[in-house]
Amino acid sequence: MGEFFSLLKQGNKPSLLAGFVNLILGIIKGVAYVFTGNVAMFAEMMHSLGDAANQFFVFIGSALSKKAPTRKFPTGFGRVINLVCLFAVIIVGILAYETILEGWHHILHPTTSTGVWIVLSVLALGILLEGTVLFKACKEINHEASVEAKGLATFISALKNLGRAKPATKLVFMEDTVATLGNVLAFIAVLIAHYTPFNQIEGIVSIIIGCMMFFVVGTVFLENARGAIGETDEEMLNHIAYLVSDNPHIKDIRRLEVIKEGESLHVELMAEIDPTVTVAFADDVRDNLMKLLLVQKGVSRATIYFDEDDGVTNWSHIGERPETLKTENANLSSK
Repeated sequence: MGEFFSLLKQGNKPSLLAGFVNLILGIIKGVAYVFTGNVAMFAEMMHSLGDAANQFFVFIGSALSKKAPTRKFPTGFGRVINLVCLFAVIIVGILAYETILEGWHHILHPTTSTGVWIVLSVLALGILLEGTVLFKACKEINHEASVEAKGLATFISALKNLGRAKPATKLVFMEDTVATLGNVLAFIAVLIAHYTPFNQIEGIVSIIIGCMMFFVVGTVFLENARGAIGETDEEMLNHIAYLVSDNPHIKDIRRLEVIKEGESLHVELMAEIDPTVTVAFADDVRDNLMKLLLVQKGVSRATIYFDEDDGVTNWSHIGERPETLKTENANLSSK
């Protein structure tokens, strides 16, 4: 039990914060729906509760993925976060379906809800809180990508660097972007329904919110399915290929794999060296390469094998060197 709580301290903080915020909002929106019967509020209640369940699962999964490798699981538990995300999106998918179904029912049988100002107040609170969590997620993405940004540029920068974010942080960003936008749409729909006879607008917005939830489900499912299988980090693969090739004692790269293991990267390298060097010299080269690889961003484990140079170039996949990673490596080298 002590180990479990120790792991929880290493869980993804943005997902934990988002989970609590969405749980509170889901309860508030549920109470408001009971008293007002507003279908847009029902959609937002389902959205918030779905996000809360999702993000709590993700927080626990991100913590468990930090568990150290064991004899039975020598490659570690990094992909646990991918499996947890796959399970969590099923819940969101079910709630998205219910949201669309309720919206369709309201379009066919529109009703006039009461307590409009209660609904608007709750939605305004949702915009404020969800927007705050979204901003924190943006800052976390920029931190993980080693990028600095302020003000509106924080969101734009986070959007550009979304592909370099950890799975848990990326999920929080996507869900809270949709949640904030959903609150805004629901707010506008309630105002239109209150001041015009177009009551069906709330049902239409409910369907839109449900579809946005399904978009998150599809995106998260595909990404974490790739992660659970084992996906190559192409940018880091290219970067590490350059680092290895820069070593004067490495004659060729026979095989190089950089696999995403949840929030970390595992590197496996087979390189060719001069067959005339001693074992001690080859061991020193391996040690230097190991130190260099393990200080690269996100790399938690590296395995290096050597074979004698056969005079034939095997590695021809090096593309343009990633400038962001090149800069980061230069900063590490200067320390």
